[in-house]
Amino acid sequence: MNRRSFLQRHDIRSVIVFRALQLGDMLCAVPALRALRAALPEARIVLTGLPWATQFAQRFPSYVNEFLAFPGHPLLPEQAVRHDELTAFYATVCDQGFDLALQLHGSGDVTNHIVAGFGARTMAGFSRSEATQTDRTLLLPYPEAGAESERLLHLSERLGAPAMGSHLEFPLRRDDVEELEASQVAPELEPGSYICIHAGARKRDKCWPPERFAEVADQLHAEFGLDTVLTGSADEAPLARAVASHMRSPVIEAAAPISIGAMAALMSRSRLLICNDTGVSHIAAGLGLNSVVVFSKADIARWAPLDRLRHRCIWDPAAERSAVVFEHARALLAGTAPSGQRAAGMWPYW
Repeated sequence: MNRRSFLQRHDIRSVIVFRALQLGDMLCAVPALRALRAALPEARIVLTGLPWATQFAQRFPSYVNEFLAFPGHPLLPEQAVRHDELTAFYATVCDQGFDLALQLHGSGDVTNHIVAGFGARTMAGFSRSEATQTDRTLLLPYPEAGAESERLLHLSERLGAPAMGSHLEFPLRRDDVEELEASQVAPELEPGSYICIHAGARKRDKCWPPERFAEVADQLHAEFGLDTVLTGSADEAPLARAVASHMRSPVIEAAAPISIGAMAALMSRSRLLICNDTGVSHIAAGLGLNSVVVFSKADIARWAPLDRLRHRCIWDPAAERSAVVFEHARALLAGTAPSGQRAAGMWPYW
């Protein structure tokens, strides 16, 4: 029996990885990319995904060498298809003769057909059917349970990549800090003197009401004397203003046209992040920043950060559990367990 792993059986010098998703989904793939790089330290690894993700690739140069913008597919909802670019895109990918095409985008119902079109010598990913393994193909049954990062790590493990940890990363760069300082969105803030509240999300129906964020912020200010900084993109500025309008304590509106990196630099100097289930929750996990994340629609077991003690995930679709959010925020700021908390690991969500 051949006991060598899939990666060991092939001379893989170049890899194309497909994951055409948004920020939080991309950050959840970092552990798998880290494991892939450890397995193939000399390989050329190219990421293809949504056009915005060129900045993701630039943030992780140790794991990704190059980026190609994917022009879209009619059955993938994340972007409109740029039909005039499709032929050139596939021709460019095929001409590069990749040794491995890795499908890290979901169950493969649509994306396996996309990745098969890359013309690589070998292919790996997930599928809805039973496992398929040939000399040049490895398709595993798509995991229907577990955290997103762990699902992807299951594939890298089966490929033969070494275990490199399940933790997320969000490395800050010098230009992130320089942009933050040049923006003057919060020039007088001292590190550790504030909390961040991020009231927005890509889907507005996932957002906790502004008055609930304001209520918790006011309570935390009364007890800890911390300022509140409202973060967000320029499009989320109306939500930040709505939170500010309900607050009685000092507040700084920092929802502004700054980059994700500059916003992360601002968050990194704070004591705590309170947010919806959105990409910034994974930024907090990557920064090692304590957070309270309010869920209302998404699969909490799949999208909650793995460290349940540092990142408290609250299920509150009816927006009626602000007292619970406050209790966990208060516990994180005080460095204590909230009252009534069970033994670690028994009750991972609240």
